[in-house]
Amino acid sequence: MIFLLMMAIPACAALALLVPGARLLPDDASLGRFGILVSGATLLVGLSAATAFDYSHASRAQLAVNRSWEPSLGLRFHLGVDGISLPLVVLTALLTFLCFLYTHRHPPAGGRLRLFTALLLVLEIGMLGTFVALDLILFFVFFEVVLIPMFAVILLWGGPGRRAAATKFILYTLLGSGLLLAGMLLIAVNAGTLDMTELARRHGAGVSHGVQVAGFLLMMLGFGVKAPMWPLHTWLPDAHTEAPTAGSVLLAGVLLKMGTYGLVRIALPSAPDGARSCALALGLLAVIGIVYGALACLAQTDLKRMIAYSSVGHMGFVLLGIATLTPVGVNAALFGNIAHGLITGLLFFLAGSIKERYGTGDLERIGGGMLGTAPRLASFLTFASVASLGLPGLAGFWGEMLALLGAYRPDAGLSRPAFVTFMAIGGLGAVLTAAYFLRLLSRITHGRPRDATAVIAAPSAYEYAAWVPLVALTLLVGLWPKTLLAVTSGPVRALFGGLG
Repeated sequence: MIFLLMMAIPACAALALLVPGARLLPDDASLGRFGILVSGATLLVGLSAATAFDYSHASRAQLAVNRSWEPSLGLRFHLGVDGISLPLVVLTALLTFLCFLYTHRHPPAGGRLRLFTALLLVLEIGMLGTFVALDLILFFVFFEVVLIPMFAVILLWGGPGRRAAATKFILYTLLGSGLLLAGMLLIAVNAGTLDMTELARRHGAGVSHGVQVAGFLLMMLGFGVKAPMWPLHTWLPDAHTEAPTAGSVLLAGVLLKMGTYGLVRIALPSAPDGARSCALALGLLAVIGIVYGALACLAQTDLKRMIAYSSVGHMGFVLLGIATLTPVGVNAALFGNIAHGLITGLLFFLAGSIKERYGTGDLERIGGGMLGTAPRLASFLTFASVASLGLPGLAGFWGEMLALLGAYRPDAGLSRPAFVTFMAIGGLGAVLTAAYFLRLLSRITHGRPRDATAVIAAPSAYEYAAWVPLVALTLLVGLWPKTLLAVTSGPVRALFGGLG
């Protein structure tokens, strides 16, 4: 019942805020505290789930709720977590809480904080539900719940190009959702079940090779839109650039992970023959995304847009790990999901603070010398940048290194020369990643400031409160990768019981 409580808390709070004519929390300060309280309570429930989880049986769905939902259609309200989904549940609750902390003193332009708070809470329900759902239709419902609140957040509180960005976001994601639903139903109808744990146990048994290939391809494209997989990524830079800070953090930190999580949770175990048939194409698209994202970053003049394109490259490493169809590669993908959520979430928080102080995200207008005029802000940006470029000892290193290792030794049924080539291209992408982040730091943290007399406000207590946990976790996971790998390795080995 713990996951029902975890989603009931934000659901009840959002309903209370959206009731027409409600006099609850009349001022913005009260709304800010309310958001912190509700998201903090949700985080505490998530942490209690992590505490109650039996890590010696991490491959088994735990803390489950399994009730009949619609008997005539065979639908069940089935929730639970294993070692694959638990880290993402905690990450989602943490980033949502940190967004409310940040927003309390740094609200988005445009007012209507009551609606903004309610939409973020609805968004949290959808994100959490996606990671705990164990029925295909229930998964799809939660997967779709996130679309409307994120669309509204971009449209109502975004930048000057928000209307076009929001429209592109909703059109791309709805197209991906259509492909995804077709692929899942194709597999489910032929397998005779909608239960995700049963599909994983069967490993494609009873589903013909052709159906598996078609189903996996449809799911790969559907999840690939959200991932974002090149060339289905073009909605992402605009959405990130125009979204308010909290929207960008949750979009990068959680929503992108829903695509790669779906590939691991649903597509790989339910259609293993399809996975083998499509693995080469998935690996090729992944490494194109790695190099394309890095080259696009080198051409950017806007800070948020550069970070957005960096996500295309980083998530390319996650997709490459999945494409190897090996335990090492899939563990790399799951590790990369968490590392990217921590580091890129921090980067978007910092980008929002920089834009608030300088009035722009344009790198030329920001100028250099931030270490002299705003040393603390520059220090956090330097840490986040070197973490994102994959410095050993920080979280970003392990996901990329393990993905390349997985490509060096892919599944025995795949072309090793092709994947070794992918590994070499991915290594080039890692070098280019270092190049654009070091170029960023040289442009805005070093050198002489454009206006040496300008007074740049020091970070507020609420900014520190949002940034420091992400810094600490980036260090923890980077220095002790077993913290995460010990949780995911068991479920991944169970997953490959049918793929190996």
